[in-house]
Amino acid sequence: MADLSRFENGQELPPGTYRVDIYLNNAYMATRDVTFNTGDSEQGIVPCLTRAQLASMGLNTASVSGMNLLADDACVPLTSMIHDATAHLDVGQQRLNLTIPQAFMSNRARGYIPPELWDPGINAGLLNYNFSGNSVQNRIGSNSHYAYLNLQSGLNIGAWRLRDNTTWSYNSSDSSSGSKNKWQHINTWLERDIIPLRSRLTLGDGYTQGDIFDGINFRGAQLASDDNMLPDSQRGFAPVIHGIARGTAQVTIKQNGYDIYNSTVPPGPFTINDIYAAGNSGDLQVTIKEADGSTQIFTVPYSSVPLLQREGHTRYSITAGEYRSGNAQQEKPRFFQSTLLHGLPAGWTIYGGTQLADRYRAFNFGIGKNMGALGALSVDMTQANSTLPR
Repeated sequence: MADLSRFENGQELPPGTYRVDIYLNNAYMATRDVTFNTGDSEQGIVPCLTRAQLASMGLNTASVSGMNLLADDACVPLTSMIHDATAHLDVGQQRLNLTIPQAFMSNRARGYIPPELWDPGINAGLLNYNFSGNSVQNRIGSNSHYAYLNLQSGLNIGAWRLRDNTTWSYNSSDSSSGSKNKWQHINTWLERDIIPLRSRLTLGDGYTQGDIFDGINFRGAQLASDDNMLPDSQRGFAPVIHGIARGTAQVTIKQNGYDIYNSTVPPGPFTINDIYAAGNSGDLQVTIKEADGSTQIFTVPYSSVPLLQREGHTRYSITAGEYRSGNAQQEKPRFFQSTLLHGLPAGWTIYGGTQLADRYRAFNFGIGKNMGALGALSVDMTQANSTLPR
């Protein structure tokens, strides 16, 4: 005889395994098979999610009392272990909606991918080329021929990348004696990512970063921040939003009339630091909608200049080598250059750098500020000293 008691309690599905879309705090996480077990009369069926699965979605398991004591394959009683957490299965949309207060979430920016999931790719060789040429014959019978070849070659082995640029040109004419056949090597470099530092190491020929000093060609070594390793929501400058919610609330941020952020936060103070950079100006309107329908609205001024960094973000570069001018008649002095930019609270950024060579010294220090409706401002000072050869 069929057991119909679950329908009397409002339970729409029997316990079992179902393929569902998982949403956490209204953000899509994954689509996977989830086992649902029988809960109490009020809960209906409840999802069986392990500690590792919840951690992969951004839950800070260390912040939940007793969670790390559970077995690795144990079902986490989410709603009983975390105050104000909810789990609801939308049967019609096959969607599992999870709500977890921000206080228990890891501070992961939108678009974050754990480094252990990064893949350096396969070992491979590559070659790109561009060839052009022409042949001209005049009425008087004089002929000229021209050809040009650009080769861009590379080799990928593990995390290392070897790259080379070389050109070949050929020019001959009846009006001149002989022909010109020339190979020219442009640059060669070896590079790899340094993932823990979110940086890239370059050995060989390269170009210094031009954020503080003018960029120059060099042959040597460079270790520099690589913003491509950051989530999209952490690139460029955007202010950090601080606020206080009286209860579980929905936070919406608008810029120039468009919604650019939406999230659910728990009661108490909250911080939003993963807003996508959008243009160089446009104040942010923050709306906090409480569960009782009341709202708080405030404005965060926003303007930017290229040197501004997000609060807590640091960008740096360290270069040592010799100067490459492309002119064989010019000196190739050895030099050292370092730069550092760091974002502070309240829209401030400090930055500085140094250039050191045999007969040249330069030091830079500056500050930048997001001034909101008044725009953005940066001020710096460079002190340089050079000694001319006698």
